[in-house]
Amino acid sequence: MKDPQRVTRRLLEVAARTYADEAGIRLSDSPAMLYRLLVLSVLLSTRIKADIAVAAARELFEAGFGTPRKMLDASWQDRVDALGRGRYVRYDESTATALGEGARLLLDSYGGDLRKLRDRAGGEVGELRGLLREVPRLGPVGADIFCREAQQVWPELRPYLDRKAREGAQRISLPTDVDELAKLVRGDDLARFSAALVRVRLDKKLAQQVTQ
Repeated sequence: MKDPQRVTRRLLEVAARTYADEAGIRLSDSPAMLYRLLVLSVLLSTRIKADIAVAAARELFEAGFGTPRKMLDASWQDRVDALGRGRYVRYDESTATALGEGARLLLDSYGGDLRKLRDRAGGEVGELRGLLREVPRLGPVGADIFCREAQQVWPELRPYLDRKAREGAQRISLPTDVDELAKLVRGDDLARFSAALVRVRLDKKLAQQVTQ
């Protein structure tokens, strides 16, 4: 049986890049960065390749749509065009509509600040996921993505190691119990750790690279 600590170190070396990092989001506990993570989570919720969702998020942010107000003030066509530049073409029109509706929801309900959604959840992870799922097009998959990555700046989410992360752990012979798995890394590494576990769950060759 392989040494879990050695496997974990190798995993973090080769796969520990969050989707937020990949999309150029410097995640912090601030309204703009949390909103960008939410947009990315919405884009990743659809049955589309992760690299396309990341590219589409980058295009939206580079176009200046990195806050709920800016997203809402952009025209529907501007949002469609940005998504198209990221090759997010199968769902560009419906997603452009959903992003506008989501921006309106955040502005009306939380003043555009996801920290107020966090406060409303009162530290309850299940409640937080439920509130997140009120955002158009953010289903269970998207809520998990948001929480996995937001645990970097919202400690009350830790350890957020969902089913996909645990399946990744099983693939590389790490414990699948959440508490045992969380003990393998420091708390502030859990977001990177969970992202890495999901990556090996999705990529058999990457898993082999970790365990060889």
